[in-house]
Amino acid sequence: MKRIVFAAAAVFALLPLSARAGDEGKEVVIGITLSTTGPAAALGIPERNALDFVPKEIGGVKLKVMALDDGGDPTNATNNARRFVTEANADIIMGSSVTPPTIAVSTVANEAGVPHFGFAPMPFTAARLKWSVDLPQPIPVVGRVLYDHMKKNGVKTVGFIGYSDSYGDLWMNDLKAQAPAMGIQIVADERYARADTSVTGQVLKLVAANPDAILVGASGTAAALPQVELRERGYKGPIYQSHGAASMDFIRIAGKAAEGVFMAAGPVMVPEGQDDEALTKKPGLALDTAYETKYGPNSRSQFAAHSYDAFEILKRVLPVALKQASPGTPEFREAIRKALLSEREIAASQGVYNFTEQDRNGVDERSRILLTVKHGKYQVVN
Repeated sequence: MKRIVFAAAAVFALLPLSARAGDEGKEVVIGITLSTTGPAAALGIPERNALDFVPKEIGGVKLKVMALDDGGDPTNATNNARRFVTEANADIIMGSSVTPPTIAVSTVANEAGVPHFGFAPMPFTAARLKWSVDLPQPIPVVGRVLYDHMKKNGVKTVGFIGYSDSYGDLWMNDLKAQAPAMGIQIVADERYARADTSVTGQVLKLVAANPDAILVGASGTAAALPQVELRERGYKGPIYQSHGAASMDFIRIAGKAAEGVFMAAGPVMVPEGQDDEALTKKPGLALDTAYETKYGPNSRSQFAAHSYDAFEILKRVLPVALKQASPGTPEFREAIRKALLSEREIAASQGVYNFTEQDRNGVDERSRILLTVKHGKYQVVN
Protein backbone atom coordinates (compact mmCIF):
# COMPACT_ATOMS: atom_id res chain seq x y z
CA MET A 1 0.00 0.00 0.00
CA LYS A 2 1.30 3.44 -0.87
CA ARG A 3 1.95 5.61 2.10
CA ILE A 4 1.59 9.38 2.13
CA VAL A 5 3.61 11.44 4.58
CA PHE A 6 3.65 15.15 5.09
CA ALA A 7 6.61 17.32 6.03
CA ALA A 8 6.82 18.19 9.70
CA ALA A 9 7.57 21.49 11.42
CA ALA A 10 10.34 23.72 10.19
CA VAL A 11 13.61 23.90 12.08
CA PHE A 12 15.06 26.84 10.16
CA ALA A 13 14.09 30.48 9.94
CA LEU A 14 12.32 31.33 6.71
CA LEU A 15 13.82 33.71 4.21
CA PRO A 16 12.45 37.25 4.64
CA LEU A 17 10.64 37.37 1.31
CA SER A 18 6.92 37.54 0.69
CA ALA A 19 4.65 35.83 -1.79
CA ARG A 20 3.14 37.74 -4.69
CA ALA A 21 0.00 39.71 -3.97
CA GLY A 22 -2.91 37.36 -4.53
CA ASP A 23 -0.93 34.22 -3.71
CA GLU A 24 -2.21 34.12 -0.13
CA GLY A 25 -3.73 30.74 0.62
CA LYS A 26 -2.01 29.04 -2.31
CA GLU A 27 0.36 26.10 -1.93
CA VAL A 28 3.49 24.85 -3.64
CA VAL A 29 2.78 21.18 -4.32
CA ILE A 30 5.76 18.82 -4.09
CA GLY A 31 5.43 15.13 -4.99
CA ILE A 32 8.16 12.77 -3.79
CA THR A 33 8.56 9.12 -4.79
CA LEU A 34 10.94 7.10 -2.59
CA SER A 35 12.03 3.49 -2.22
CA THR A 36 10.90 2.95 1.38
CA THR A 37 10.33 -0.78 0.86
CA GLY A 38 12.27 -3.37 -1.11
CA PRO A 39 16.04 -3.74 -1.60
CA ALA A 40 16.65 0.02 -1.52
CA ALA A 41 14.71 0.71 1.69
CA ALA A 42 17.95 1.55 3.51
CA LEU A 43 18.21 4.56 1.20
CA GLY A 44 14.55 5.54 0.95
CA ILE A 45 13.70 5.41 4.65
CA PRO A 46 16.31 8.04 5.67
CA GLU A 47 15.14 10.22 2.77
CA ARG A 48 11.59 9.95 4.05
CA ASN A 49 12.69 10.55 7.65
CA ALA A 50 14.48 13.77 6.66
CA LEU A 51 11.13 15.25 5.66
CA ASP A 52 10.60 15.70 9.41
CA PHE A 53 13.13 18.52 9.31
CA VAL A 54 12.22 20.50 6.19
CA PRO A 55 10.21 23.74 6.17
CA LYS A 56 6.42 23.85 5.99
CA GLU A 57 6.52 27.07 4.01
CA ILE A 58 9.00 29.15 2.06
CA GLY A 59 8.69 32.75 1.00
CA GLY A 60 5.34 33.11 2.74
CA VAL A 61 3.74 30.24 0.77
CA LYS A 62 2.87 26.88 2.31
CA LEU A 63 4.40 23.67 1.01
CA LYS A 64 2.19 20.64 0.42
CA VAL A 65 4.55 17.67 0.48
CA MET A 66 3.29 14.25 -0.63
CA ALA A 67 5.51 11.16 -0.49
CA LEU A 68 4.75 7.77 -2.05
CA ASP A 69 6.66 4.49 -1.93
CA ASP A 70 7.83 2.95 -5.22
CA GLY A 71 9.66 -0.08 -3.79
CA GLY A 72 12.65 0.69 -6.02
CA ASP A 73 10.65 -0.30 -9.09
CA PRO A 74 10.83 1.99 -12.17
CA THR A 75 7.23 1.19 -13.16
CA ASN A 76 5.93 2.16 -9.73
CA ALA A 77 8.05 5.31 -9.79
CA THR A 78 6.64 6.22 -13.21
CA ASN A 79 3.09 5.72 -11.96
CA ASN A 80 3.76 7.84 -8.86
CA ALA A 81 5.26 10.63 -10.96
CA ARG A 82 2.32 10.60 -13.36
CA ARG A 83 -0.05 10.70 -10.42
CA PHE A 84 1.72 13.78 -9.05
CA VAL A 85 1.41 15.48 -12.44
CA THR A 86 -2.16 14.56 -13.33
CA GLU A 87 -3.91 14.34 -9.96
CA ALA A 88 -1.97 16.76 -7.75
CA ASN A 89 -0.82 19.31 -10.37
CA ALA A 90 2.61 19.19 -8.72
CA ASP A 91 4.92 22.17 -9.06
CA ILE A 92 7.96 20.03 -8.23
CA ILE A 93 8.72 16.28 -8.33
CA MET A 94 11.49 14.62 -6.32
CA GLY A 95 12.99 11.12 -6.28
CA SER A 96 13.61 8.34 -6.47
CA SER A 97 16.11 6.68 -4.13
CA VAL A 98 18.03 4.53 -6.63
CA THR A 99 19.12 5.03 -10.22
CA PRO A 100 16.62 3.08 -12.39
CA PRO A 101 13.45 4.63 -10.88
CA THR A 102 15.14 8.05 -10.78
CA ILE A 103 15.63 7.84 -14.54
CA ALA A 104 11.96 6.89 -14.90
CA VAL A 105 10.82 9.88 -12.82
CA SER A 106 13.07 12.20 -14.81
CA THR A 107 11.48 11.00 -18.03
CA VAL A 108 7.98 11.84 -16.76
CA ALA A 109 9.06 15.21 -15.37
CA ASN A 110 10.70 16.25 -18.64
CA GLU A 111 7.69 15.15 -20.67
CA ALA A 112 5.36 17.14 -18.39
CA GLY A 113 7.60 20.20 -17.93
CA VAL A 114 7.89 19.91 -14.13
CA PRO A 115 11.12 20.62 -12.18
CA HIS A 116 12.61 17.37 -10.90
CA PHE A 117 15.17 16.77 -8.12
CA GLY A 118 16.80 13.34 -8.40
CA PHE A 119 18.06 11.57 -5.27
CA ALA A 120 20.26 8.95 -6.98
CA PRO A 121 23.11 9.24 -9.49
CA MET A 122 21.67 9.22 -12.99
CA PRO A 123 22.93 9.67 -16.55
CA PHE A 124 21.65 12.72 -18.37
CA THR A 125 20.45 12.62 -21.97
CA ALA A 126 19.21 15.51 -24.10
CA ALA A 127 15.64 14.43 -23.36
CA ARG A 128 16.18 14.65 -19.58
CA LEU A 129 18.42 17.69 -19.43
CA LYS A 130 15.98 20.59 -19.24
CA TRP A 131 13.84 19.88 -16.17
CA SER A 132 15.94 17.55 -13.98
CA VAL A 133 18.76 18.25 -11.56
CA ASP A 134 20.49 15.57 -9.52
CA LEU A 135 21.56 16.07 -5.91
CA PRO A 136 24.00 13.19 -5.24
CA GLN A 137 27.57 13.91 -6.17
CA PRO A 138 28.28 12.86 -9.79
CA ILE A 139 30.33 9.71 -9.99
CA PRO A 140 33.28 11.34 -11.82
CA VAL A 141 33.69 13.75 -8.87
CA VAL A 142 33.54 11.16 -6.08
CA GLY A 143 35.28 8.52 -8.17
CA ARG A 144 38.32 10.71 -8.54
CA VAL A 145 38.98 10.78 -4.80
CA LEU A 146 39.06 6.96 -4.79
CA TYR A 147 41.33 6.64 -7.82
CA ASP A 148 43.69 9.31 -6.50
CA HIS A 149 44.03 7.32 -3.27
CA MET A 150 44.67 4.13 -5.23
CA LYS A 151 47.41 5.77 -7.29
CA LYS A 152 49.00 7.37 -4.23
CA ASN A 153 49.19 3.96 -2.57
CA GLY A 154 50.71 2.10 -5.50
CA VAL A 155 47.64 0.32 -6.89
CA LYS A 156 48.37 -0.89 -10.43
CA THR A 157 45.47 -3.31 -10.98
CA VAL A 158 41.84 -3.12 -9.84
CA GLY A 159 38.91 -5.49 -9.91
CA PHE A 160 35.32 -4.30 -9.98
CA ILE A 161 32.11 -5.73 -8.54
CA GLY A 162 28.90 -3.75 -8.80
CA TYR A 163 25.19 -3.82 -9.43
CA SER A 164 23.97 -5.34 -12.68
CA ASP A 165 21.98 -2.22 -13.47
CA SER A 166 22.50 1.40 -14.51
CA TYR A 167 24.16 2.30 -11.18
CA GLY A 168 26.80 -0.37 -11.65
CA ASP A 169 27.24 0.75 -15.27
CA LEU A 170 27.82 4.35 -14.17
CA TRP A 171 30.65 3.26 -11.87
CA MET A 172 32.23 0.86 -14.34
CA ASN A 173 32.11 3.44 -17.12
CA ASP A 174 33.77 6.01 -14.87
CA LEU A 175 36.43 3.54 -13.76
CA LYS A 176 37.22 2.89 -17.43
CA ALA A 177 37.32 6.62 -18.15
CA GLN A 178 39.64 7.62 -15.31
CA ALA A 179 41.69 4.69 -13.98
CA PRO A 180 43.74 3.65 -17.06
CA ALA A 181 44.99 7.22 -17.57
CA MET A 182 46.28 7.06 -13.98
CA GLY A 183 48.22 3.85 -14.65
CA ILE A 184 45.60 1.52 -13.10
CA GLN A 185 44.57 -1.53 -15.14
CA ILE A 186 41.09 -3.05 -14.79
CA VAL A 187 41.44 -6.84 -14.54
CA ALA A 188 37.92 -7.99 -13.60
CA ASP A 189 34.29 -6.86 -13.94
CA GLU A 190 31.74 -8.78 -11.89
CA ARG A 191 28.07 -7.91 -11.28
CA TYR A 192 25.22 -8.86 -8.97
CA ALA A 193 21.57 -7.92 -8.54
CA ARG A 194 20.44 -5.66 -5.72
CA ALA A 195 18.30 -8.42 -4.19
CA ASP A 196 20.98 -11.15 -4.36
CA THR A 197 21.89 -12.84 -1.09
CA SER A 198 25.17 -14.36 -2.28
CA VAL A 199 28.07 -13.20 -4.45
CA THR A 200 30.31 -16.21 -3.87
CA GLY A 201 30.86 -16.96 -7.55
CA GLN A 202 31.77 -13.38 -8.39
CA VAL A 203 34.08 -13.05 -5.39
CA LEU A 204 35.94 -16.25 -6.23
CA LYS A 205 36.65 -14.86 -9.70
CA LEU A 206 37.87 -11.59 -8.21
CA VAL A 207 40.15 -13.34 -5.74
CA ALA A 208 41.54 -15.50 -8.56
CA ALA A 209 42.33 -12.36 -10.60
CA ASN A 210 44.34 -11.11 -7.58
CA PRO A 211 44.00 -7.35 -8.21
CA ASP A 212 45.89 -4.88 -6.06
CA ALA A 213 42.54 -3.34 -5.02
CA ILE A 214 38.82 -3.90 -5.53
CA LEU A 215 36.14 -1.28 -6.17
CA VAL A 216 32.55 -2.01 -5.16
CA GLY A 217 29.95 -0.09 -7.17
CA ALA A 218 26.87 -0.65 -5.03
CA SER A 219 24.67 1.24 -2.59
CA GLY A 220 22.76 0.78 0.64
CA THR A 221 23.07 -2.30 2.79
CA ALA A 222 23.66 -4.56 -0.24
CA ALA A 223 27.07 -2.93 -0.64
CA ALA A 224 28.18 -4.86 2.45
CA LEU A 225 27.59 -8.23 0.75
CA PRO A 226 30.79 -8.31 -1.37
CA GLN A 227 32.73 -6.56 1.42
CA VAL A 228 32.02 -9.44 3.80
CA GLU A 229 32.46 -12.16 1.19
CA LEU A 230 35.81 -10.82 -0.01
CA ARG A 231 37.26 -10.82 3.50
CA GLU A 232 35.85 -14.26 4.26
CA ARG A 233 37.44 -15.60 1.07
CA GLY A 234 40.83 -14.27 2.12
CA TYR A 235 41.22 -11.16 0.00
CA LYS A 236 43.80 -9.00 1.81
CA GLY A 237 44.04 -5.97 -0.47
CA PRO A 238 42.27 -2.63 -0.03
CA ILE A 239 38.55 -2.49 -0.81
CA TYR A 240 37.03 0.77 -2.03
CA GLN A 241 33.31 1.47 -1.78
CA SER A 242 31.23 3.98 -3.72
CA HIS A 243 29.46 6.88 -2.04
CA GLY A 244 26.24 4.88 -2.27
CA ALA A 245 27.48 2.71 0.61
CA ALA A 246 28.22 5.54 3.04
CA SER A 247 25.94 4.95 5.99
CA MET A 248 26.11 3.65 9.54
CA ASP A 249 24.13 0.60 8.37
CA PHE A 250 27.10 -0.46 6.25
CA ILE A 251 29.28 -0.77 9.35
CA ARG A 252 26.53 -2.53 11.26
CA ILE A 253 25.98 -5.15 8.56
CA ALA A 254 29.59 -5.64 7.43
CA GLY A 255 30.86 -5.84 11.03
CA LYS A 256 34.56 -6.61 11.31
CA ALA A 257 34.81 -6.87 7.53
CA ALA A 258 34.22 -3.11 7.32
CA GLU A 259 37.51 -2.36 9.08
CA GLY A 260 39.94 -0.60 6.77
CA VAL A 261 37.51 0.00 3.91
CA PHE A 262 37.97 3.20 1.92
CA MET A 263 34.77 4.95 1.00
CA ALA A 264 33.81 8.06 -0.91
CA ALA A 265 31.16 10.07 0.92
CA GLY A 266 29.51 13.43 1.19
CA PRO A 267 30.64 15.89 3.87
CA VAL A 268 27.40 15.41 5.83
CA MET A 269 28.81 12.17 7.23
CA VAL A 270 31.42 14.08 9.28
CA PRO A 271 30.54 17.81 9.34
CA GLU A 272 32.24 18.21 12.73
CA GLY A 273 35.63 17.91 11.06
CA GLN A 274 35.06 20.65 8.50
CA ASP A 275 36.62 24.08 8.68
CA ASP A 276 34.27 26.71 10.07
CA GLU A 277 34.27 28.58 6.76
CA ALA A 278 33.07 25.51 4.84
CA LEU A 279 29.61 26.29 3.47
CA THR A 280 28.51 22.68 3.98
CA LYS A 281 29.29 22.64 7.71
CA LYS A 282 26.28 24.52 9.12
CA PRO A 283 23.57 22.67 7.17
CA GLY A 284 25.36 19.36 7.78
CA LEU A 285 25.47 19.89 11.54
CA ALA A 286 21.84 21.03 11.54
CA LEU A 287 20.65 17.90 9.74
CA ASP A 288 22.79 15.44 11.70
CA THR A 289 21.82 16.99 15.04
CA ALA A 290 18.11 16.92 14.26
CA TYR A 291 18.26 13.43 12.76
CA GLU A 292 20.23 11.83 15.59
CA THR A 293 18.09 13.57 18.23
CA LYS A 294 14.99 11.90 16.80
CA TYR A 295 16.37 8.64 15.44
CA GLY A 296 19.24 7.94 17.81
CA PRO A 297 23.02 8.33 18.01
CA ASN A 298 24.99 7.37 14.90
CA SER A 299 21.86 7.23 12.76
CA ARG A 300 23.04 9.99 10.40
CA SER A 301 22.81 9.20 6.71
CA GLN A 302 23.91 10.91 3.54
CA PHE A 303 20.72 9.58 1.94
CA ALA A 304 18.70 11.71 4.34
CA ALA A 305 20.75 14.62 3.07
CA HIS A 306 19.46 14.19 -0.48
CA SER A 307 15.87 15.03 0.41
CA TYR A 308 16.91 17.56 3.05
CA ASP A 309 19.17 19.40 0.61
CA ALA A 310 16.43 19.64 -1.99
CA PHE A 311 14.57 21.90 0.43
CA GLU A 312 17.74 23.84 1.24
CA ILE A 313 17.92 24.61 -2.47
CA LEU A 314 14.22 25.52 -2.54
CA LYS A 315 14.83 28.08 0.20
CA ARG A 316 16.90 29.99 -2.34
CA VAL A 317 14.94 29.17 -5.49
CA LEU A 318 11.26 29.45 -4.53
CA PRO A 319 11.35 33.10 -3.34
CA VAL A 320 12.82 34.04 -6.72
CA ALA A 321 10.19 32.06 -8.63
CA LEU A 322 7.34 33.41 -6.48
CA LYS A 323 8.18 36.91 -7.64
CA GLN A 324 7.52 35.83 -11.23
CA ALA A 325 4.44 33.62 -11.15
CA SER A 326 1.85 31.89 -8.97
CA PRO A 327 2.02 28.24 -7.82
CA GLY A 328 0.10 25.71 -9.84
CA THR A 329 0.88 27.28 -13.22
CA PRO A 330 3.26 26.41 -16.06
CA GLU A 331 4.78 29.87 -15.65
CA PHE A 332 5.68 29.08 -12.03
CA ARG A 333 7.36 25.82 -12.98
CA GLU A 334 9.37 27.63 -15.65
CA ALA A 335 10.32 30.29 -13.08
CA ILE A 336 11.62 27.56 -10.76
CA ARG A 337 13.66 26.08 -13.60
CA LYS A 338 15.23 29.44 -14.41
CA ALA A 339 15.89 30.24 -10.73
CA LEU A 340 17.82 26.98 -10.38
CA LEU A 341 20.16 28.33 -13.04
CA SER A 342 20.42 31.90 -11.78
CA GLU A 343 21.08 31.28 -8.07
CA ARG A 344 24.76 30.64 -7.29
CA GLU A 345 26.67 29.07 -4.38
CA ILE A 346 23.61 27.41 -2.86
CA ALA A 347 24.93 25.90 0.38
CA ALA A 348 23.56 22.54 1.53
CA SER A 349 24.79 19.64 3.65
CA GLN A 350 26.23 17.61 0.76
CA GLY A 351 27.68 20.32 -1.43
CA VAL A 352 27.54 23.85 -2.77
CA TYR A 353 25.29 23.90 -5.82
CA ASN A 354 25.83 25.92 -9.00
CA PHE A 355 23.57 24.43 -11.66
CA THR A 356 23.94 25.29 -15.33
CA GLU A 357 22.08 24.22 -18.49
CA GLN A 358 24.67 21.46 -19.02
CA ASP A 359 25.84 20.72 -15.46
CA ARG A 360 22.77 19.30 -13.76
CA ASN A 361 24.70 18.15 -10.68
CA GLY A 362 26.20 21.55 -9.96
CA VAL A 363 28.80 20.50 -7.39
CA ASP A 364 32.59 20.42 -7.19
CA GLU A 365 35.23 18.89 -4.89
CA ARG A 366 33.56 20.50 -1.87
CA SER A 367 30.93 17.77 -2.16
CA ARG A 368 33.18 14.82 -1.37
CA ILE A 369 35.38 13.37 1.36
CA LEU A 370 37.28 10.09 1.75
CA LEU A 371 36.46 7.93 4.77
CA THR A 372 37.83 4.78 6.30
CA VAL A 373 36.52 2.61 9.13
CA LYS A 374 38.60 2.13 12.29
CA HIS A 375 37.28 0.39 15.40
CA GLY A 376 33.77 0.44 14.00
CA LYS A 377 33.67 4.18 13.30
CA TYR A 378 34.14 6.37 10.24
CA GLN A 379 37.25 8.51 10.13
CA VAL A 380 38.24 11.09 7.52
CA VAL A 381 41.28 10.22 5.40
CA ASN A 382 43.31 13.36 4.81
